[in-house]
Amino acid sequence: MTDIHPTAIIYPNVELGSNIKIGPYCIIGESSKGKDSDRTVIGDGAVIRSHCVIYSGNIIGENFMTGHHVVIREDNTIGNNVSIGTQSCIEHHISIEDGVRIHSQVFVPEFTILEESAWVGPNVVFTNARYPKGKNVKQTLEGAKVKSNAKIGANCTILPGITIGENSLIGSGSVITKNVNSKSVVVGNPGVSISTIDSIEEYN
Repeated sequence: MTDIHPTAIIYPNVELGSNIKIGPYCIIGESSKGKDSDRTVIGDGAVIRSHCVIYSGNIIGENFMTGHHVVIREDNTIGNNVSIGTQSCIEHHISIEDGVRIHSQVFVPEFTILEESAWVGPNVVFTNARYPKGKNVKQTLEGAKVKSNAKIGANCTILPGITIGENSLIGSGSVITKNVNSKSVVVGNPGVSISTIDSIEEYN
């Protein structure tokens, strides 16, 4: 049974699946630059907690879950079984695949790609502008790509255009300035590879 709190605002462009719960003061289908007719889809079984804002043009799969005060800008594709933690900000034109877990207070800028079952710890910041306020900054934005099942620890910073390989592990507080190979364990500022995930008993 769908349960929408009476204080929530659901715009006409929104298509909701079944068994969805939307908490107090949420806004779903918010207009972006006058594009209030863009189709917004949220699949079955979603739980969207209080004070979240989801803009128009998002296509979101089944069993989506948020914490409180999450902002999701326009024109993103979000897969099934995705979770986004409290006070995280997801900008526009982002791809988030099935099973991705984004913890609290994460910033994900436009053109970022998070592949299947990627795991992003709290307070992680992705970036996409090599030279902020540069002459051609808008034309040269480049999001990071996090490959499937990669894990990023708390308080990391990921520079623009970086690829983090599948099944890799990024230690907490690291600053990632170069591409990360698959199965690598990377720590530090700047991040350096210290071993592979095969050497960690908990992952084998």
